[in-house]
Amino acid sequence: MRLTITTNVSVDGVMQGLGGPEEDRRDGFTRGGWALPLFDAEVEELLGRVYQRADAFLFGRWTFEVFAGSWGQVADAGTSLIADALNSRPKYVVSTALAEPGWAGTTVLPDVEAIRALRDAPGGELQVHGSLSLARWLLDNQLADEITLFTYPVVIGQGMRLFPADGADAALELVESRAAANGVTVQVYRPAGRPRYAH
Repeated sequence: MRLTITTNVSVDGVMQGLGGPEEDRRDGFTRGGWALPLFDAEVEELLGRVYQRADAFLFGRWTFEVFAGSWGQVADAGTSLIADALNSRPKYVVSTALAEPGWAGTTVLPDVEAIRALRDAPGGELQVHGSLSLARWLLDNQLADEITLFTYPVVIGQGMRLFPADGADAALELVESRAAANGVTVQVYRPAGRPRYAH
């Protein structure tokens, strides 16, 4: 399967707490809810189209529980492209502690190594949404075939970021770029090895 990562980030790369002030207060984070004021109908449609491409979804445990408690509870999944995709397609969650996922169509993977077998299986697109620790692991192990960033025109100034200050380096090829009317931009990248440095 083709493994893709899609995530919402601020201009300074923050992923934490985008959905609301109480969504994720780990490490004293106090600036939650920064994406929702910009998540208008156009952005929702752009993101919904990404979800509709998926054959299956892969989550880290934290994001899985957030999604299961929100998108997994949508009564009429047909009213949203995102809810429709999430509730009608296979889902995988990496966890050593989660025994009963409680969201129909979900399989628990015992460790990150099981992802390699899933990625090598035949099929279309396996999408990762959010899932910071998982996304970082996939990038560090060169398992991501594509990265889609929905970048919101805000600087959060604190919180967990997609790319850590001391992470691995990587060159990226820009394959698509567009902007919504409200300033949210969408960039699609493919990994292109390591960057070249001036000598």
